[in-house]
Amino acid sequence: MNELIESLIRSPVFGIGISISTFYAGSLLYKRTRSPFMNPLLLSMLMIIALLVSLQITFEDYNQGGQFISFFLGPATVILAVPLYKKISLFRENIIPIIGGIGIGSAAGIVSIILMCKMFGLDELLSVSMIPKSVTTPIGIEISDQLGGLPSITVAAIVFTGIAGILIGPQVCRLFKIDDEVAVGIAIGTSSHALGTTKAVEIGETEGAMSGLAIGIAGLVTVFLAPLLAKLLL
Repeated sequence: MNELIESLIRSPVFGIGISISTFYAGSLLYKRTRSPFMNPLLLSMLMIIALLVSLQITFEDYNQGGQFISFFLGPATVILAVPLYKKISLFRENIIPIIGGIGIGSAAGIVSIILMCKMFGLDELLSVSMIPKSVTTPIGIEISDQLGGLPSITVAAIVFTGIAGILIGPQVCRLFKIDDEVAVGIAIGTSSHALGTTKAVEIGETEGAMSGLAIGIAGLVTVFLAPLLAKLLL
């Protein structure tokens, strides 16, 4: 029996199964509470971590199936172009402020994380690993490799940033009275990439389209700015 259980844990079915089941459970809790702190992704992460720790299951065993879900991250990001296509005329009307806002937001995100790392005395390796925190994971990993960072730290920073965008992004917009649909979408997408975009889509179609647009442009801007600003400020 023990051999059967160990074989199941090490199979891709285990990682895929608990990922889907915990996310489904998180979605049910969110639908009942509608609390931003009951985000399905956040709840799923916490449940998976608790399960792995309590049963002493290694990440490598879990990732036998988890890697298959990660594989679909890229295609899922591309799908975000669909709502943008529906709002292409709005993009053309606001192309200058949109691109300018994304560029300034990306630069501010890079500078702020470098300054905070220096403020808290983090070494250069950790600092460069967290610079791509506001871009989607595939782009962030490549930037981290280019800067000589640790991809595992980069992924953790990206996930944390995305969760923060989901939880507090809309509240920050309300606090500063940012109610323009385009501005809200650009702000969330530039600061918290694909995870934040899931919240922007929930807020409205325009916000989702602009947030999806911001993911791609912010990624390109960060690819060029990250090495330059890292050399100047680190």
